[in-house]
Amino acid sequence: MDTHTLLVFCKRGRNKLSICNKLCYAVGGAPYQITGCALGFFLQIYLLDVAQLDPFYASIILFGGRAWDAVTDPTVGFLVSRSPWTRYGRMLPWILLSTPLAVLAYFLIWYVPPFENGKVIWYLFFYCLFQSLQTCFHVPYSALTMFITSDQKERDSATAYRMTVEVLGTVLGTAIQGQIVGMANAPCLKGPTCHLYRTHGTEKIAYMIASGIICVIYILCAIVLFFGVKEQKDSCRPKSEPMSFFQGIRLVMGHGPYAKLVMVFLFTSLGFMLLEGNFALFCSYTLGFRNDFQNILLVIMLSATLAIPFWQWFLSRFGKKTAVYIGSLSVIPFLVLVACVKSNLIVTYIVAFAAGVSVAAAFLLPWSMLPDVVDDFQVHNPDSTGHEALFYSFYVFFTKFASGVSLGISTLSLDFAGYLTRGCSQPHTVDLTLKILVTAAPIVLILIGLCILYTYPINEEKRQGNRKLLQEQRDNESDSDTDSTELANVV
Repeated sequence: MDTHTLLVFCKRGRNKLSICNKLCYAVGGAPYQITGCALGFFLQIYLLDVAQLDPFYASIILFGGRAWDAVTDPTVGFLVSRSPWTRYGRMLPWILLSTPLAVLAYFLIWYVPPFENGKVIWYLFFYCLFQSLQTCFHVPYSALTMFITSDQKERDSATAYRMTVEVLGTVLGTAIQGQIVGMANAPCLKGPTCHLYRTHGTEKIAYMIASGIICVIYILCAIVLFFGVKEQKDSCRPKSEPMSFFQGIRLVMGHGPYAKLVMVFLFTSLGFMLLEGNFALFCSYTLGFRNDFQNILLVIMLSATLAIPFWQWFLSRFGKKTAVYIGSLSVIPFLVLVACVKSNLIVTYIVAFAAGVSVAAAFLLPWSMLPDVVDDFQVHNPDSTGHEALFYSFYVFFTKFASGVSLGISTLSLDFAGYLTRGCSQPHTVDLTLKILVTAAPIVLILIGLCILYTYPINEEKRQGNRKLLQEQRDNESDSDTDSTELANVV
C-alpha cells in the first residue's frame, strides 16, 4: 500500500463516528425541540387563558417574538461564520456560553408578573430574549453537522440519531408541559362572567414547575454535547475571505437548489406549524376534549418518534424527494377526516397517530437534505468555503418566520372571530376558524410546497455524483498536502 492510499484510508477512518459520538451530538438537539414544542403547543393558550391577555396583544407577542427570532438567525449565522477557531472549535463555544441566559429567559416566559399594565412588554421582552439566545445555540449546533465528519453517510446517520432524539424531545416537552399543566387545569366559568375570571394560583405554579424541569434538561443536554462531541477543523479546505452580511445573503440565496429547498419547507413548515399552534385550542373547544388534549398531543409525538426509523429506511431505499412526497401527503386524508366527522375521541386519536407519522417526516427530511445542498454548493464553488453556518441559519430563519406568521395570523383570526378567554364554549365563528386553521389551511400550504419540490434538482443520482466529486477533491487536496510535506522534508 503506497503512502497516498494509506493517508486516504486513515482520513476516511477518522471520519467514522462512534455510536457514543452520534448520541452526544444528537442529545444537543433536544433543548430546541423541548422548548419549541412547549412554546408551540402551549404558549398561545397560556397567554390567553392563564396570563389573561387580550387575543390581539397575544398575537403581537407571538408574531413579534418569532419575527425577531427570524431576524436574529441570519445575523447569528453571519457572526458564527466569522468566528475565530478556538481550542474547543468554532461552534461549541457559542452553544456553551448562550445556555445559562437562555434558560433564565425561558423560565421567565412562564412566570405571570404581579402587575397588569406591563404584562405585554414583559412577555414580549423575555420571549424575544429567549429566542435570540436559543438562536446562539441552535444555529451553531445545526451547522455542526458539517464539522463532526466529512463523510456523507456518517452525516446522514448522525442526522437520523439527532432527529430521533429531537422527536423524543418533543415527546418529553409535551409530556412535561401537558401532564403537569393538565393536572392543574382550572375549571372555566359559565355564562357572561367569563371575562372576569382570574386563574387559580395552582395553574400558574404548574407552568413554572414545568418550565423549571425543562430548564434543567436544557442545561444537561448542552453539557453532554459540549464534552461529548469533537469539532473537526478541515485544514485541507481553508476558509474563504470574510464577506459582508448582504454578500452572504446573495451567496446562499443565489444557489438555486438551496432557494427551492427553502421554499418547499417554508410552505410545508407553515402548514404543520398552523396545525401545531392551534391543535390544543381545536381539541379543547371545537372537539370538546378539554381534559384530553394533552394526551392527544402526546400520541402525536409518540407516533412521530416511532416513525423516525421508518422514514430513515424509506429515504435510503426510495430517495429523499419521494420520502417528502409520501410523508407530507399521508397526513391530508386524516385532516379531512377530522374536519368532516363529528367530534369523536377515537377518531381523534387515530388522526393524531397518523399526523405523528407525517410530523416525523417533516422533522427528519429538511435536516437530511440540507447537507446535500451544501455539498452541491461546494462542488460548484470549490474556492468558496466556510459558509456552512449561513446555509443553516437562513433555513432556520425561514422556518421561524413561517412559525411567527402562523402564530400571529392564528391568534389574530381568533380575535376577529370573537374568542372568549377561558370560556366553557366558544362562538360558532371561533369553532369554524379553528377548523380552517388545523385542516384546510395546512392542506393547501403542504400542496403548494410539494409543487415547488417537483422542480428541486438534486435527486439520488446527482447526490451520489456530488459525493464522489467532493471525495475526489478531498483526496487531491490530501495528495497535494502530502507532496508539499515531502518537498519540505527534502529541502
